[in-house]
Order: sequence, then C-alpha cells, then structure tokens
Amino acid sequence: MFDLSLFDLSLLAACALLAGLIDAIMGGGGMIQVPALFSVLPGMVPASLLGVNKIASIIGTAGSAMQYTRANKSPWKLVMISSTAAFLASVGGAYLVTQIPNQWLRSALPFFLVALLIFNIKSNAGLIHEPRHKHHKQNAIASAGAGVIGFYDGFLGPGAGAFYKLFYTRVLGFDFLRSAAPSKFLNIASNLGALCVFFYMGFIDWRLGIFMAIANFAGGQIGSKIAIKHGNSFIRKAFFISVTALTIKTFYDAFLK
Repeated sequence: MFDLSLFDLSLLAACALLAGLIDAIMGGGGMIQVPALFSVLPGMVPASLLGVNKIASIIGTAGSAMQYTRANKSPWKLVMISSTAAFLASVGGAYLVTQIPNQWLRSALPFFLVALLIFNIKSNAGLIHEPRHKHHKQNAIASAGAGVIGFYDGFLGPGAGAFYKLFYTRVLGFDFLRSAAPSKFLNIASNLGALCVFFYMGFIDWRLGIFMAIANFAGGQIGSKIAIKHGNSFIRKAFFISVTALTIKTFYDAFLK
C-alpha cells in the first residue's frame, strides 16, 4: 500500500491520530502531520503531500466540529458567511503559493506569533463568553478576519486553526468552547479551498489521504471529548502550549532549517 512498509504506515497513522487529537483541543495538528509526511515520503511532490494533509485535516476537523456543535449551539449564519470568505481567500492563497516564493512570510511569522502570545497571556480572552459585536457588524468583522486567515491557510498554513480560534476569542469575544465549532468549520472551509486548487493542478493522492484521514478523525474524536470535559481553562492552557510550539517551529523553519 503506497509502496510503504508496515512501520512507515503505522508511523503515519500514529502521527495523524496525534495530530487530530491536538488539533481538536487547541489547533496546530499540522505541525505533527505535515513533517511526518515529508519525513516518510521525501520523494513525493511537496504539493501532493500538502494535499494529503488537507484531506486528512478536513475529515478529522469535521468530526471534532460536530462534537463541539452537539455540546454548544453554533451561530450558523455567522459560520456560513465567514466560511465562504475563508474558502475563497484560501483558493487565492493556494494559487498564489504556486506562483511566487513565500519565504518573506515564513520569516515574519514567528515574530507575529510571539506578539500574539504575549498579547493574549495578559488578558482573559477565551475564559468568558461576551460577544463584542452584533448582527451585520459581527458578520462583516468575522468575514474579514476569516478572509485574512483563509488566505494565509492556502498560502502557507501552519497554525491556521489556532489563528481562527484566536480571532474568535480575542476579536469577537467568544469563549474557547463556543469558539471551537466555528473555528473548526472555518478551518474546514480554508482547507477545502486549498484542496480544490491542489486537485485542479493534479497534486492529490486520495488513497493516502483517506488512510491518514481515518486516523486523524479518531484523534479528533478523542481530543474534542477531552476538551469538552475539562472546559475553557484547560483549553486556554493547551492553546498557549500549542502557539508556543508553533512559534518555535516556524522560527526553526524560517531561520535554522
């Protein structure tokens, strides 16, 4: 299967399961899944590996999103409008990344993450559910933010799920539990937008993608149940750990790799 040994397949499945679990709780599962794919399959075209990652992430994220939706009512109108913006922006980002280098963004990203981390540690964002905007204004702000993050997800990608959650808690005033489902659906939309570009350009391995997706889905189910059980304080701590790890990884990728 996929010309891989049983050990390699087991390693990919384990990494996909762990990625789904981490992504469901705090976001950032791609930090595990993408390096695993590149390590096990160094001869595969990078765009195809990114396509595999998108397939697995979409299915795993969808599973955890439904868990969160059952636990807390989602603002469906807001989700649909902003998801459309995320999808369209991601298509643009994914196409652009095939045309121009993205090293400048890689270099700036770790410093941006450090600023966001410090900014949020000093606040109680995510612990209290106090939406800051209403109706049309909320839709407009959510769509603008989703568009920016969606473009980033298509263009580069690491930590997009964490960025969506950060946007909902810091800008829109949601708590972590109530931001979980909307941020997951936005992440699905931007992953789907990028996947459409990869599919159109022929960079897809569906068999490997579905194989990874099964394990990612299982991890997402476990992670979402843990998060729902332990609540906002637990998710907040896990979120800061995730963003710190993402900062270290993006710094390494930009300057030391």
